[in-house]
Amino acid sequence: MGEGNHLPVPGSTGKPAGRWMWLFGSTAVAVVAGGMLMQYVRSPATKAAADPPAGQARVGRPAAKENILSKVGKDSITYDAVAEECVKRFGREVLDDMIHRLIIQQACEENNIKVSDQEISDEIARIAKRFNLDVNQWLQMLQAERNVSPMHYRQSVIYPLIAMKKLAGENVEVDPKELNEAFVRNYGPRVKARMIMFDNLRRAQAGLKKILENPDEFETLAGELSVDQNSRALGGQIPPIPMYNGNQELEEQAFKLKKGQISPVIEVGNRFIVLKSEGKTEPVVSSIDEVRDTLYDELKESKVQADVATLFEKIKKKTIVENYLTGYSNRPERSAGEGSQKGVIQPVNGTQAKQNSSPARASNSAAGSSKSSRN
Repeated sequence: MGEGNHLPVPGSTGKPAGRWMWLFGSTAVAVVAGGMLMQYVRSPATKAAADPPAGQARVGRPAAKENILSKVGKDSITYDAVAEECVKRFGREVLDDMIHRLIIQQACEENNIKVSDQEISDEIARIAKRFNLDVNQWLQMLQAERNVSPMHYRQSVIYPLIAMKKLAGENVEVDPKELNEAFVRNYGPRVKARMIMFDNLRRAQAGLKKILENPDEFETLAGELSVDQNSRALGGQIPPIPMYNGNQELEEQAFKLKKGQISPVIEVGNRFIVLKSEGKTEPVVSSIDEVRDTLYDELKESKVQADVATLFEKIKKKTIVENYLTGYSNRPERSAGEGSQKGVIQPVNGTQAKQNSSPARASNSAAGSSKSSRN
């Protein structure tokens, strides 16, 4: 979707030419299903993709004034009935996404942000190259595995991704320390280990005592004592532990261990774990120069996306949104005459107003397996 072919958002107000029909972030299955259904029921019969099975006649859509999509015996299914069913099934997700589109669109209009068709094509080519695929292969994979058409991908994923990056700005720097840590994290040695997880400190200390008395029975004890179902089924086996991955104490304790040694109790979040080292992996890449450019691009992209997420939150907070389907409002104050509390809007069509709840996530992925921003 370029500068001159924006799609209108149905039911939106304001300048029609500036309302864009794209989803921001990853494409939820329900949203895709709802969107595809709405496209189908609005399409004339001449746009049908496939012929009917042998022996069955093609049925053309009746005149628009009849508002009938299907005849089943003596009964009819109308467009309005299908639309109402879609709203019941997918309405909240679709409406949240439409709200997010308009929030971002309005910010783009305020800042005179435009995205060309060529920029979209270049971004798709860049993402496809990252996965060692040509553009056609990448688009075919998205269609087959995620049910995302090429046009939908351009308009609903890549366009908003680029727009938000432009809004956030991409002037980020990656310092040498970050680069070196990323190299060690991605390509350095890792600790091969087994783990037993406990849900409180008392059980962890009692478990550690039992483990130290029977260190050769660690796998069996993992099946008996660990509260982590995934690793327990594998005798406590877990993926190798890298450095600089987010838990300094865990990493330090793991890398201190020699092969066969048992760790003390390590607190990880609200859990407590004991490790048994099985040695370290051998690095495949020995020099940072071999992967410096790749690491730099990945770190820069990560920082840009963090900036995008932060900016999106700021834009949302300053944009007044009233969602009459869910009863959500972020209006700071409601007048006493309206009889509404903060964060609650009046019922619509006799439905009961609901308390303030966060809008659905504006997630980031799908642009390469899915990453842009989260609400």
